[in-house]
Amino acid sequence: MKIINVVCALFVVMSSCGAQDQSTAPQTHQKNEKHMSEVLSSESAQQLNSEDTIAVATFGAGCFWCVEAVYQNIMGVLKVESGYTGGAIKNPTYKEVCSGSTGHAEVCQITYDPRVVSFAQLLEVFFEVHDPTTLNRQGADVGTQYRSVIYYHTDEQKRLSELAVKAGNESGVWEDPIVTEIAASDTFYVAEDYHQNYFNEHGEQPYCRMVVRPKVDKFKKKFENLLKTKS
Repeated sequence: MKIINVVCALFVVMSSCGAQDQSTAPQTHQKNEKHMSEVLSSESAQQLNSEDTIAVATFGAGCFWCVEAVYQNIMGVLKVESGYTGGAIKNPTYKEVCSGSTGHAEVCQITYDPRVVSFAQLLEVFFEVHDPTTLNRQGADVGTQYRSVIYYHTDEQKRLSELAVKAGNESGVWEDPIVTEIAASDTFYVAEDYHQNYFNEHGEQPYCRMVVRPKVDKFKKKFENLLKTKS
């Protein structure tokens, strides 16, 4: 469950908001950080020539409130739904998933226009806004439901995911190896209504202020080129 006391909140702010601050990282890490970006950018240029108008990506990166709040801001993203996948029972509830007994991961299913934003670009955001090296946890959120996972829908998504993990491990940005699971897409169960659009509707809730907002702010600073234009 997403419960924060004073000590836990401070721990979360320090440890759950993605990779280290690159402004204080050694110069070698700053150079290496470009490795994954360059690899995915090369792939992205080819993908944006797609003739498809609709595609789906499914990512688990800790709490789905965080994932949803980030991807809702990306141009070309048409819909983001929070839900559960990868487990053993049908139609799991939030309470059941949080118990850790069902095997499901909290994920977001992202519907997007591949002519506007590529899967490679979505992947780059994925690896930036969470820590892919911590097994079954993000900061103070601990459990298999919070695992880092990519559920691919096509062979191309699988290839790019594996390529990104390889590039990330070679980059030297993370001291520990990436533990992100790459698995074929499974049945997706949409989470309860109160989980949808959570950050936009509950932005002043403590968890949102102390965990979700820093991730969203980090994303907006890093990926200005991907932000939706305000109408």
